[in-house]
Amino acid sequence: MTSSHPFQRLLRYGRRYRRQVWLASLCSVFNKFFDLAPPVLIGLAVDVVVQQQDSWIASWGIASVRGQFLVLTALTIVTWGLESAFQYAYSVLWRNLAQTMQRDLRIEAYSHLQDMDLAYFEDHSTGGLMAVLNDDINQLERFLDVGANEVLQVITTIILVGGAFLFLAPSVAWMAIIPMPFIVWGAIAFQKLLAPRYATVRERVSALNSRLSNNLSGILTIKSFTAEGYEIERIREDSEAYRVSNQRAIAFSAAYIPLIRVLILLGFTATLVFGGLMAVEGELAVGTYSVLVFLTQRLLWPLTRLGDTLDQYQRAMASTNRVMDLLDLPITLHPGHQRLPVSNVKGAVRFEDVTFGYGDRRPVLQNLTLKIPAGHTVAIVGATGSGKSTLVKLLLRLYEVNAGRITLDGLDIRDLATQDLRQAIGLVSQDVFLFHGTVAENIAYGTFDASREAIIQAARTAEADEFIQQLPQGYDTIVGERGQKLSGGQRQRLAIARAILKNPPILVLDEATSAVDNETEAAIQRSLEHITQDRTTIAIAHRLSTIRNADRIYVMAQGQLVEWGTHEELIERDDLYAGLWRVQMGLKAG
Repeated sequence: MTSSHPFQRLLRYGRRYRRQVWLASLCSVFNKFFDLAPPVLIGLAVDVVVQQQDSWIASWGIASVRGQFLVLTALTIVTWGLESAFQYAYSVLWRNLAQTMQRDLRIEAYSHLQDMDLAYFEDHSTGGLMAVLNDDINQLERFLDVGANEVLQVITTIILVGGAFLFLAPSVAWMAIIPMPFIVWGAIAFQKLLAPRYATVRERVSALNSRLSNNLSGILTIKSFTAEGYEIERIREDSEAYRVSNQRAIAFSAAYIPLIRVLILLGFTATLVFGGLMAVEGELAVGTYSVLVFLTQRLLWPLTRLGDTLDQYQRAMASTNRVMDLLDLPITLHPGHQRLPVSNVKGAVRFEDVTFGYGDRRPVLQNLTLKIPAGHTVAIVGATGSGKSTLVKLLLRLYEVNAGRITLDGLDIRDLATQDLRQAIGLVSQDVFLFHGTVAENIAYGTFDASREAIIQAARTAEADEFIQQLPQGYDTIVGERGQKLSGGQRQRLAIARAILKNPPILVLDEATSAVDNETEAAIQRSLEHITQDRTTIAIAHRLSTIRNADRIYVMAQGQLVEWGTHEELIERDDLYAGLWRVQMGLKAG
């Protein structure tokens, strides 16, 4: 993380939008320039009425009063026209810039998240990350949409009006300008008070989003344990914490405008009274006095909006910090650069003296060496927690090994382009994830250019076509979020069809039949017999009956290999595997 101010971090990120920022800023400045012109035009009109042939416009060579008013009319039309044109321009430019930056920032933040290893997602809630990707980036967009223009226009007003005062009546200028240092000091003081309060607001909304996301994902558990009341209370507590944190911020931000109004009143009254006395005594032209009175109001009253702008600014800066902190997270899994096209992959995998542990916990794998010849089917079995699934995560480089190395066709997988490595591996997991979309879209996920015929053929090979045809819209049936409209066995068969369509040289089956009934298991086994031919297959299994025909079976215990051989060899050895086999056969027999 960096200690830079969030605004500096935002400026560094925004360098790529320099041209749009300059154009939008110029339009904001010119709009304010012409917006401040009407008080000057009013002063000129008063000057014409009072001075007539001796007015300032008369000095241009226009002696008649009628002609002078015609000139004023033309200037008014041009001024209002240009003000409107620049207002339209800055509105379009700032809003488009805000939308573009919002889109790019969200895509970049999401892309960065995708490059993080799985350990990061295990340590951070989905709801919290969603709050950053959605709410925080939207908050930044809202500030760029309106707040940036407000800041520029306030600065422009101060410069133009302050300059006009010093030029027209230096002796009166101080009366209007004297409140401004106090207003600026108040703005800075409020900023310091608001910053930590809005940081707390962002934390509270992140916690609330996390809770909501978690609960919606676990709605079945909530209902089955009749925990609705308990969860409502927890949502109420998080919502109350969010409300209270907002309330504390509002208490300070709401006090800004009333306090500023007092200072504005002093400046306006001083200009009105002392400037008026000077005009009566002839020390100040009546037209100039009119300009000063109107400009004082135009100078000071817009500062009341500075409170809202500061409010938006502080919210945006709190959000900016969270988004930039996400973008600044170091990527621990660096992709390799050596290309290995799928067509060139033979599928020989080797774990060489691999040691790995999750975070600070004790190693799950210790000095493990395991060889998987190309085109062979090997099975890995063992008790829960023995490290079986960890092997798959390491092979896919979802985590980095602590020691040792893993090779594919003799090449260290850390040197291979990550996309090439994962393209060569087809994973069928026990925890099948289906996206909200059609059956066909889920089968073709990862093979997005697949034809309809190829999708159907993959489903037939996976013995999924029959149940798909019975769905309401067949292959165009929406499966629901995470595939909730389908049974576990149906989801599993779609996952196998997805792997078949990918046609990888290495197939990994991670407990692919652990959560299905016997009939579905038999169907899956038949489809697997077809797809495991002529490719390297790694089957991690709990049901030993599903892997008895493997070329070699590895037995793991406490992160190490303790046995290996064919099914018959291991039964004859009468050790750990044989014991597991008897237990499972006994359960089935009983």
